[in-house]
Amino acid sequence: MIVRTTEEITGTERDVVSEDGQWRSKRIILAGDKVGFSFHETTIEPGTVNEFHYANHVEAVWLVEGTGKLQDLDNDVEYDLAPGTMYLLNGHERHRVLPETRMRMLCVFNPPVTGREVHDENGVYPLIVEPA
Repeated sequence: MIVRTTEEITGTERDVVSEDGQWRSKRIILAGDKVGFSFHETTIEPGTVNEFHYANHVEAVWLVEGTGKLQDLDNDVEYDLAPGTMYLLNGHERHRVLPETRMRMLCVFNPPVTGREVHDENGVYPLIVEPA
């Protein structure tokens, strides 16, 4: 059984902040926990533009706080985001999140993420292999 709080993750290697400060992700469950998925609490700051592409992962997102827009860049569709909205990236869609207010979301990745996150818009996601 794994029991963790986000408070105990704060300030550790599981507390990942983007270089530009636009988002922060607390990695509650990672690949090393050996449960077959990873589970994160992510916050995204209002007024930012956040473009993501996961070529090697399926991601489910549940928005629990905040509002904004989700743009599916592959299919040219835009969705409103509000608390209680879930979106699933099962086709490896390139997407953009545009928060109007600070957004807090719970994210599940399969296969699981290993730790630090680097987004590459060409779909290279180097977290499939455990870091050295």
